[in-house]
Amino acid sequence: MSAPAAPTAPSEPSEPVGRGWTAALSLANGAIWAGWYGPLQILLALQAAELAPPGMPKESVLAWVTGLGAAVSMVCNPLAGALSDRTASRFGRRRPWILAGVLGGAGALVLLAGAGTVAGMALGWCLVQLTLNAAFAAITAAVPDRVPHRQRGAVGGWLGAAQILGVVAGTGLATAAGGVRAGYAACAGFTLLGTLPYVLLHRDPVPPAARRPALTPRTLLSSFWISPRRHPDLGWAWLTRFLINLGNALALLYLLYYLRDVLRRPDPGSGVLVLTAVNGVTLLGTVVAGGFWSDRVGRRQPFVVGAGVLMAVATAVLAGWQTWAGALCAAALLGVGFGVFTSVDFALMTDVLPAAAHRGKDMGVLNIANSLPQVAAPALAGPLVHDLGGYRTLYFTAAAVGLLGALLVRRIRGVP
Repeated sequence: MSAPAAPTAPSEPSEPVGRGWTAALSLANGAIWAGWYGPLQILLALQAAELAPPGMPKESVLAWVTGLGAAVSMVCNPLAGALSDRTASRFGRRRPWILAGVLGGAGALVLLAGAGTVAGMALGWCLVQLTLNAAFAAITAAVPDRVPHRQRGAVGGWLGAAQILGVVAGTGLATAAGGVRAGYAACAGFTLLGTLPYVLLHRDPVPPAARRPALTPRTLLSSFWISPRRHPDLGWAWLTRFLINLGNALALLYLLYYLRDVLRRPDPGSGVLVLTAVNGVTLLGTVVAGGFWSDRVGRRQPFVVGAGVLMAVATAVLAGWQTWAGALCAAALLGVGFGVFTSVDFALMTDVLPAAAHRGKDMGVLNIANSLPQVAAPALAGPLVHDLGGYRTLYFTAAAVGLLGALLVRRIRGVP
């Protein structure tokens, strides 16, 4: 049966999206997160320990590789979003980027599995970030394209639920596959298969030529500057997302090493999987409910502030209660906070976009607030662990950064 034709994109959508569309987009989103977090949680750390040359700590190898990949994602995400804004094909403007991105991402994961040097590992991970970020930019832009304001908290909740399930799935595949190469292959297959229902069954709107941005080098490059003076809400929204994600990235970057070197867990990989599962259960208990509740009361800020404060408290627990029980408690609290933050902050971001014609690019710029912390976190975490007090200092710093981000949400004026 052929899919119904998608409507021409209005400036602001008014027709609610159905469950099938939301489910397919959420599955595609979760599949991409599995492709990222199987490596980030398990596989890259194991590779770094294997490939680190004599005299170079494994933490430094992991920091350099993940930092380079995050730098690639910062460029690729808004660029792919901007190009998808200008794409006009019979398959839509977002779908071609989703399909090409996951095909390339699956291939890059397989290439990364065969890396035999640190340089090869870095190249493979940069290719993974390049391709999967192209797909992710198109997926996030589909929400303001099709979802009305009153439904964005709920849709953001389902996307957030899929995100954490993708993280759990990627971590589980990486752990259970039976080796680094098999783990990468499993993540590649899951990432590709999970996006097919959306790509095959759902069209996306293509605005008429008069309402699409011009595709010239000058207009493309100039569009990336969004003046925080002209659009202060967008600037504050970007900064708050960046700081909260930076605190979260600092907390998670060395989790495998924290379990092995501080808590002395006999099987730190399985410990990461347990903590991820605990985090996922509590996150799933709040991510959809938080989005629905935010839609119902018509407010975003109180939810984001409360979630950020709770995440800061949870990170401080890792610093002050360095036991396995403390880690379990922190994982549960982080799940509650991040669940609400994920859905409501996503809705808040779509509510501050300045122009309908540039949704893909603007969402890509906002997504930099997700990827830039992956560059900044390794640069900060290495010195904090090795020179400035160890993991206790790392986690207290992460808590302070996240708390600052939560408080700055109050500077946003246009969204209650």
